Amino acid sequence: MRMKSFAIVAALALSTAIAGCSTIGSQIFTNNYGPMTDAGYQLPRIPIEKVPFKYRRQIVSYDTGEKPGTIVVDTQNKFLYYVIGGGEAMRYGIGVGREGFEWRGTARIAAKREWPTWTPPSAMIKRQPELAKFAGGMDPGLTNPLGARALYLFNKGGDSGYRLHGSPEWNSIGKAMSSGCIRLMNQDIIDLYDRTSVGAKVIVL
Repeated sequence: MRMKSFAIVAALALSTAIAGCSTIGSQIFTNNYGPMTDAGYQLPRIPIEKVPFKYRRQIVSYDTGEKPGTIVVDTQNKFLYYVIGGGEAMRYGIGVGREGFEWRGTARIAAKREWPTWTPPSAMIKRQPELAKFAGGMDPGLTNPLGARALYLFNKGGDSGYRLHGSPEWNSIGKAMSSGCIRLMNQDIIDLYDRTSVGAKVIVL
């Protein structure tokens, strides 16, 4: 009887591991990084086993006075929190601006775009003349730097020039290598996009 009970417990533990869920403090979504079709594009599977556990999408305890729907970006630890409420947040791993391109402040989401066009700013083209061919905009697609979704950040001065966006470069998550924008894995930005509303507050720490 004891062996049978042990087998049941072991089976339950195995099924929890396979489902990619932890019942100790958080719920992770490891199985949500598989291939998917989105707006006619075939997003490839992310080799999530190569991404550090802490950077995988998961619900975590998060004590904040910010209201649900607020986004808090922790650039130092490379996390983005979407406040759910009730002391919880959805946490995503992110890539942030490299040295000289960091920024802090409060903004709001003024627009959302699925499979956006990417237009490099003139300052970027000056640094990287090879991007001049995209001055009129780079067509959406799997290699587009904005990935599958983009959330456009505005502040009191108007368009900040910064975005929360997807990226085909999943291996850049947890690193500082962008030109200031906050990047997420494509499967994660799709999830965040579906949760977020235009007008939402974004705090970058």
